Amino acid sequence: MKSILLGTAALAMTASMALAQDVVRMGTEGAYPPYNFINDKGEVDGFERELGDELCTRAEVTCEWVTNDWDSIIPNLVSGNYDTIMAGMSITPDRAEVIAFTQNYTQPDPSAYLVLTGNDGIDLAGAVIAAQTGTIQAAFVAEMGATLVEYATPDETVAAVRNGEADAVLADKSYLVPVADESDDVMLLDKDELIGGGVGMGLRQSDTALKEKFDAAIQSMKDDGSLNALLEKWEIGASF
Repeated sequence: MKSILLGTAALAMTASMALAQDVVRMGTEGAYPPYNFINDKGEVDGFERELGDELCTRAEVTCEWVTNDWDSIIPNLVSGNYDTIMAGMSITPDRAEVIAFTQNYTQPDPSAYLVLTGNDGIDLAGAVIAAQTGTIQAAFVAEMGATLVEYATPDETVAAVRNGEADAVLADKSYLVPVADESDDVMLLDKDELIGGGVGMGLRQSDTALKEKFDAAIQSMKDDGSLNALLEKWEIGASF
């Protein structure tokens, strides 16, 4: 009888572990519209929330969304605070040394420069350019030889231009276009930079089975056109 009870307990524990693994904690920043932001209800919203929910449905797992500051978003994935990163994160070789990526769910998104209105004659090579810490834009500015100033959030980079701490911001164009459209004091330069390999979902390198599930889900959305529909809805980059 004891062995039967132990066997039953072991099966129950195995079942509960399997169920627990079906709950995937989706980590995002919640501060980078239209990719991700916190709406008026205090909930994660945006392109990646809608996309992530659909990917979890197709992968047959349950999603739970959590937010994390950008500058520690990779370390906290690796340490197990959540299971994926969906935060407008471009696929780069340096990041791929630390975490795994799914296939991209956006095409490479052009980066743009935001400056004060009327400052379209700016010499970018000699300028002070703001970028969010740990982004492909920050690395690009450092390599181009301009003076880089880094900030923890995207909003702070825009504020730096408005208050005179920086001459320009370099960030994803899809983030900067609404900023420029909503006010008269800033404008976009007629110059884009194409950097990065598109945005993908980040996972721990050990989570190969989960990566396979999400890769298949992303591919299915590419195949049936639903991913392109979401990209168009949220006005993000080019279609597949």
